[in-house]
Formats: sequence, structure tokens, C-alpha cells
Amino acid sequence: MDQPLKSPGQNALEDAFHRLFELTRTAPPPSLAERLDRLARLRAAVSDNESRFEQAISADFGHRSTVETTIAETMLVLGEIKHAAKSLGKWMAPKRVATSLQFFPAKNRLLPQPLGVVGIIAPWNYPLQLTLAPAVAALAAGNRVMIKPSELVPRFSALLREVIAAKFDRTEMIVTGIEDEISRAFASLPFDHLIFTGSTRVGRLVAEAAGRNLTPVTLELGGKSPAIVDRSADIAEAAERIAYGKLLNAGQTCIAPDYALVPEASVQEFAGKVQASMQRMFGTDPDNKDYTSIVSDRHYSRLEGLVADAAARGARIMQVTTPGDPAWKSKRKFPPTIVVGATPEMAIMQEEIFGPLLPIMGYREASEPVAYINKHDRPLALYWFGKDEAARDAVLDRTVSGGVTVNDCLFHFAQMYQPMGGVGASGTGAYHGEWGFDTMSKLKPVFYRSKFNRLADLYPPYGGKIARLEKLLRFMS
Repeated sequence: MDQPLKSPGQNALEDAFHRLFELTRTAPPPSLAERLDRLARLRAAVSDNESRFEQAISADFGHRSTVETTIAETMLVLGEIKHAAKSLGKWMAPKRVATSLQFFPAKNRLLPQPLGVVGIIAPWNYPLQLTLAPAVAALAAGNRVMIKPSELVPRFSALLREVIAAKFDRTEMIVTGIEDEISRAFASLPFDHLIFTGSTRVGRLVAEAAGRNLTPVTLELGGKSPAIVDRSADIAEAAERIAYGKLLNAGQTCIAPDYALVPEASVQEFAGKVQASMQRMFGTDPDNKDYTSIVSDRHYSRLEGLVADAAARGARIMQVTTPGDPAWKSKRKFPPTIVVGATPEMAIMQEEIFGPLLPIMGYREASEPVAYINKHDRPLALYWFGKDEAARDAVLDRTVSGGVTVNDCLFHFAQMYQPMGGVGASGTGAYHGEWGFDTMSKLKPVFYRSKFNRLADLYPPYGGKIARLEKLLRFMS
């Protein structure tokens, strides 16, 4: 049966991959100096083009706050590079591992080695950070890298391709096109590791495609990350911090607080303080440069549908104006929205929101938030607000999530000494700092036998010696 013809783009993609793949099997692994040089060039690629990246991302969104791009993207990437460069010599060193007594005086070591070719499928919501932070880990670990940016940010993608091509040889790191056939073919390449950041639905497809090659994957997905406001919480403080976490990047953040669980008696007070905080931070004018646009008309319409469904099912909608207001809609700026009295039957409680909508659900008993969370997929993030340490620890003990920030939102993501990753439907695997280096490396166990070890006594013919050795091994095990 004839094989279907491949497009020129698919052929170019496969040729580029095989060129990288062949080098990982024939060339020696890059030295510390070579890896540091690659990290330095990546730092220069970001630093030298910071304003160009800001402009490209803003143009792709319709409007993107430059401050948000600086804080949530550029600074995080530069911080990852600095941390990796500073720590790389230590990370690359063979790791000492204990040796069982019966094997003395032998020794064990773990030798970090590059996996080979790492593929990165990047999302649109934080295109610079969620593309290059995994690339930092991959380069630090000595891999060669292929990046497939998102088709929803074409200006950024074209600029990234230009900038990387100017700083890196095509045998080190390349950025592919964003055409449909490239997107479909990318995950099917036999990478040595594949990193995908995006929706759970697409993550399943990526994992399925990678699984045909037994390619290990790191999936950074999403889901409905809850914010629990305990009875011991300062309501005003929790409201302000949740409002910020929800409206950063207009809610287009995989670890944004998706919904809030609040003591029933405090729901109205909390909703009012959230709205006041939102207006204090972002005002009521769609021309506010600090407030980011929704990335596409399709995404805007989806958010409108979620609000309409919640209203039709009895929720109270708190907005400064309707999302259909031409002053807002023409700029694709969705007015910050609070949905009071959300119920599980509403669409807004059944899918990840990914926008500036905050549903609030009331609870009566302290056990209700945990029970509700545990009935659903494990979230990428969980946020807890309060002063009662016993109540806090009970929630931490009884829930499983990708990560947690206590008495704030988002900031666990920025910790370079902690792993970032999901669990179950919110993802698999982790990266950041040394965790990323280890994920992108093969930590190869090596046993160094000593000439003084009596392991040869295990060889046949066994005879009486084996009984004595077996007795000794049992004693030492």
C-alpha cells in the first residue's frame, strides 16, 4: 500500500530531527564549558530582544501588559538561566550513592548523561517563559533541542525562530514552523524526551502519539485549581491575593485560582472585597494598559458562554459591564467577572476557565472543600488561606495537587529549588532548577567492583562454599 505523500514542511521537520538525532549518537556529550556557552547565548537571545518579545507578544494578544511579560516571563527565564549556570558544575558531577555492606569495598555512582534530542511543544499563554524555561533545563543537561511554538502567537513564534537561529547552530537548537502539518507531526517524532504544556485534552493526544515511540513525556497541563478560604482567614487579604492571581494575564494562566471555596456566611463579603480589589488594581477602563486582552475571538466567545450559562442557572454575576460592551469586546478585553453562587452543574465548574472569571462556592462544614476537591481530577495548583495551622495541615494532608501556595497564589511556581509539575489529569513529570536537569538527563547507575570483593565466590561450581557465603549474605542483608 502506498504511503501518503508528506508535505515539504514535514520532510524538513524530519530531516532536522534526524540530523540532531544522529549527532546525539555519534558526537561526545557537550562539556561543562560548551553547556555554559549555550546558556550564555540563550541569555543574550532573551536580553538583547526583550522589547521585541514584549511587542510581539502584545501584538499576538491584541494587548499584553508589558509589566506582566517582564515579571512573569522574561525575569523568570533569565533567573532560570542564571541558576542553571551557577549550579551546573555541581549538577553534572557524578552523584555518590551508598553501597550495601555485602558489596564492600565496591562503590556506586550515578552519572548524569544527556538523553539526546528533547522536543518542546509550547503554549500560547506565556509563550516566552513556557518555551525557554524547559529549554534551559534541556540545554543544561547537554541535550539538543527542537521547539514547536504555538500557532496562536505567530508574531512571537516568528521572532523566536529568528532569534534562536541567530544565536544557535541548527545542530544545537532549532525552532520549527507552526503550520498544521508541523503540529500534527511533531509529537510523533521519536524524541528522547518530549515536553508539552497545554490543555489536558491535547495532552492526552500528545501522550498517545509519544507512546507509540515509547518517548517519555513531561506534561504540564491544567485543570481547576481551587482556592480555599478557611474560617481563620483574613477575608480582605485573601480577596486581594486571589483577585491578583485570577487577573494576571487576564486569567490565562494554567495555575490561576480557578474557583474559590468560602465559608457560606462570608461569601457576600468576600465577593465584594474581590470586586473592590479587582477595580483597585485594574480599574474599570478597557484602555487600562495593565489589563491584558483575551488571545482570540474564539476564546472570548467561550468565556461569554460560561457566564451566560451560569446566569441562566441562577448565579449572580458581578461585572463592571457586560462582555458584549463594544468598548471592551473590540479590544478583546473581558471584564473581570465574579460568579456568586456557582454550582457543580454549571459549565463554569466543569471545565478549566482560563479567563478572568471567578466562581465562588460557599461551604458550611470544614470538611466540605476537601470532599469537593477529591471528587474531581487532581488540580495543578491549590491555594489555602488562613491562620489555623491545624486546618491548613489537614487540607495539605488530605488533598493531592501539583503544587501549593499558602496564603497567596501562583508563587510556588517561581521557586527554582522546588519542582513544578502536575499529577494525574493535571500533568506528569516535573522541571525547574535541578529537577529539570535530572528530568532531561539519564542518571545512569554505575557499580564499580573492587578487586578485594569476594563476588567470585558466587560462581559455579557451588559446592560447600556457597552455603557459607549464603549464610553471610543473609546476615548482612
